[in-house]
Amino acid sequence: MAGNTYGENFKITTFGESHGAAVGVIIDGVTPGVEIDEAYIQIQMDRRKPGQSSVTSPRKEYDIVHILSGVFEGKTTGTPLFVMLHNTDMRPDAYNDIQHAFRPGHADFTYLQKYGIRDHRGSGRASGRETAARVAGGAVARKLLERRGVQVLAYTREIGGIQCQTFQEEIIEQNAVRACDPIAAAEMIKKIEHLASIGDSCGGIVECRIRGVVPGLGEPVFDKLDAELAKAMLSIGAVKGIEFGEGFTAAAMLGSEHNDAMSSSGFLSNHSGGIIGGISTGQEIVFRIAVKPTSSISATQQTINVKGEEQLIKTEGRHDPCICPRIVPVVEAMACLVLEDHYKRQAAMHN
Repeated sequence: MAGNTYGENFKITTFGESHGAAVGVIIDGVTPGVEIDEAYIQIQMDRRKPGQSSVTSPRKEYDIVHILSGVFEGKTTGTPLFVMLHNTDMRPDAYNDIQHAFRPGHADFTYLQKYGIRDHRGSGRASGRETAARVAGGAVARKLLERRGVQVLAYTREIGGIQCQTFQEEIIEQNAVRACDPIAAAEMIKKIEHLASIGDSCGGIVECRIRGVVPGLGEPVFDKLDAELAKAMLSIGAVKGIEFGEGFTAAAMLGSEHNDAMSSSGFLSNHSGGIIGGISTGQEIVFRIAVKPTSSISATQQTINVKGEEQLIKTEGRHDPCICPRIVPVVEAMACLVLEDHYKRQAAMHN
């Protein structure tokens, strides 16, 4: 199965299935001599793990980090770093009733069309469980970026049509939906809980701000920094759209409004979102992703089975009624992976 490796100079390969024995990641291109341990990676794993609140899946996966190679006496060796995360709360029997039916909106149908076989136990590699491995790999990239003075912050801007009206960074990790507005966060939680009670789900918008990136990062023409970030974000299963800076609003702006004027002290605005011509400007990089509603819902829907026969389906089991709260650390992880890869590409170009 191709498509499990990302990166060029800093590279990850993820493996494992939702209800298999484990998921994990092999990371290549790690700078040697950097202090890192399992506890550091665990911080990010704990942010992503399920079962944290009433608005997330009740599945209990503690995602205890096991580093099996690439670290010696607390420092990276420069050899492949291997992180294993054992699955401990698998319940594949929950999918027996839909073993031969396709969940609307899920990858059940497309995986079978491509491979002629599919893992119906939570959809195997198509499950959000796969992102645990990305977060582990992203944590290593984050450690390397910290040495460069780079900060990556993602948060929820909108859920189910409820939008944040203020930006308060300090409250993002203090509410269950990781929203930047405490008033909006309370309304978002109410909406998600209501939808979960009637067997439905909702989507939202997650924003990411990246600070401290040097100007000049990015590889024209096809490996532009925004193109690479877009690919990384769209590789996350629930993401259906992305915009940078003013994004789609730019379509209604004039050139005189959208252009980021410059003075001797630097840029006077940041409508471009910190990337021009596919190369970082040194300003804050800002992008937003559109997250679709969770496809696995317990409300009755029409579908077909593997024989092409029409039937009704209800997806029982443990699923997030809104993916936004747990996708936030995944967005950060993927952004970290892209940035560290491009820093290493830049260094290779000058050697």
